[in-house]
Amino acid sequence: MIEGLLPVGSVVLLKDSTKKVMIVGVCQKEVGQDTVFWDYSGCLFPEGYMGADKTFLFNNDQIETVYFLGYQDEEQMQFKRKAEEVMERLRKGE
Repeated sequence: MIEGLLPVGSVVLLKDSTKKVMIVGVCQKEVGQDTVFWDYSGCLFPEGYMGADKTFLFNNDQIETVYFLGYQDEEQMQFKRKAEEVMERLRKGE
């Protein structure tokens, strides 16, 4: 089980998948859905971003394997803490 949000640039394999995904965004809102929030958006790896129709939304509990952990520094850690707080509030409906 993944604890907390992974940094942008992390490469993961989702459950029931055979293709790796690279995280390109965190704390994502689904277009057209005011109350649907996702931990991440990702694109295929190693291809990279190939258009909005090739972008995936997923949550920590859908990750089977972490192959690479994206860059982390103090700025990223501060962002992670704030994003996790926001996600918790959004999921509680606040």
